[in-house]
Formats: sequence, structure tokens, C-alpha cells
Amino acid sequence: MAKNEGQIAIKKYANRRLYNTGTSTYVTLEDLAEMVKKGEDFTVQDAKSGDDITHSVLTQIIFEQESKTGNTLLPISFLRQLITYYGDQMQMVVPSFLEHSMRAFTEQQVQMREQVTRAFGETPLTKNLALPMQMVEDQVRRNTEMFQQAMQMFSPFKAPTAAKEGRKAEAKDIDELKEQLRALQSKLDSL
Repeated sequence: MAKNEGQIAIKKYANRRLYNTGTSTYVTLEDLAEMVKKGEDFTVQDAKSGDDITHSVLTQIIFEQESKTGNTLLPISFLRQLITYYGDQMQMVVPSFLEHSMRAFTEQQVQMREQVTRAFGETPLTKNLALPMQMVEDQVRRNTEMFQQAMQMFSPFKAPTAAKEGRKAEAKDIDELKEQLRALQSKLDSL
């Protein structure tokens, strides 16, 4: 699909067909998912009413990806926690917090890839994704803990010791990461 300058308009018709006005072709939800992965900006409009239905279509794409692949990104505990925020006074804060967290995660992922490549170059070890994936998992765990700590700050009924425990866990995570890096360096030295 050709990438047009600016935002692409996708029309959704009553028969559920999606029409890309930029390429003058019908597209599927999978095509829209690929457009998102490529960074193409688009909106989805109801062809009859002209209403913007981008949010519901993107949600539908996520639903299909979650059910189709078997590799879910959204754990049940996260979904349950997210549901509890609907109708809650925190509902207004959650979208911007999640958006900021995902942006920070993406930036950290890019930095981590660059650091691993700079530190070790293109070696069989860096091509093997086990170590980088472990580092990503560690980062996800830290981001999740940070999210939980942030949500606790907004809840007046949580114990004040949670912040201290979070700092202790963070220090432990840093120590574990240092140990992993030392072990990796030892493996590299032995090669």
C-alpha cells in the first residue's frame, strides 16, 4: 500500500467493508494492522454518518490479534485492573498515563537495542534474542511496577510504605541487572 502524505481516510460501509481512500482499494483489519506497524496515520469514518470510529476499529484489531495468535499482550490481571477504572474518577488519568508509558517503553526499547549493538556489535550472542528478550522482560516488569506505584499515589487508602518497598525492589532490580551484565561480559570474554 502506498503511503500518502498526511492522514489517510478509511471508510467503513454498512456491509463491514473498509475502503482506503488513499489507495482506492478495499482493505481488511489485517491491512490496517500492517499500516499501524508501518507508522501510517489514518482515521476510520463511518461511510454513512461520517462519524470517526477509529477507536472502535483499532480496538477490534486488538481483539482479533489477541484471540487469533494465542500470544496475548494483555494479561488477564491487566484487563481486570483496566476494567475497574471505567466509571471511576481515575478514568480520565489512565489513557494519558498508558500513552506516556507506551511511549517511554518504546524509547527504552530503542535505547536498549542501540546499547546492546554498541556494546557487543553484531555477534551470534546479540543475534540470539534470549538475552535482549530477558532485558525487555525486566524492563516490562519495572514499567509495570512503576504503573502500580503511580496508581497507588492516586489512591488515598493505600499504605504509605508502598513507595519505600518500590524503591527497595527497584534497587534489587538494578543489582540483578548488573549481575546479568557481569555474567554476559564473562561469557564474551571467554569467547
